[in-house]
Amino acid sequence: MSKSAVANARAVPPVAQTFGIGELAREFDLTTRAIRFYEDCGLITPQRSGRNRVYTARDRTRLKLTIRGKRLGLTLAEVKDLVDMYESPRDTQAQLEKYLVVLAAHRAQLEQQLADLHVTLAEVRTHEKEANRLLAATAAKPPAVTKTKGKRE
Repeated sequence: MSKSAVANARAVPPVAQTFGIGELAREFDLTTRAIRFYEDCGLITPQRSGRNRVYTARDRTRLKLTIRGKRLGLTLAEVKDLVDMYESPRDTQAQLEKYLVVLAAHRAQLEQQLADLHVTLAEVRTHEKEANRLLAATAAKPPAVTKTKGKRE
């Protein structure tokens, strides 16, 4: 290959990788309906090729971040705000501060839920002990003898 051919080959930008809805659904273990729902929410914005959706690497990344946010328990609105914020060229410090506020609120909510679960578990344990105590007391008593009138035959 000549030097000019090599130079021209390097100058050609690589073809952007695209994905179909089925590919993303399989990769992230989602239904195509869930992906379309995220599209309706404005989290991803695929291009169209006829009737087919064509997702870019940007859409794939946004979908990955959406799933990560949902796993953390964030609402879709919170996920969208955070993902949109990181795509903007604005001040990074303000973005990180907002992210910390969202995370702190979410952590507080999770800690309250955990405290509520501990209370509920303690109540369940108390009911289990009481039920076991009643069963043990019932098993320890001899069966009641009932007198029946005998028939003479």
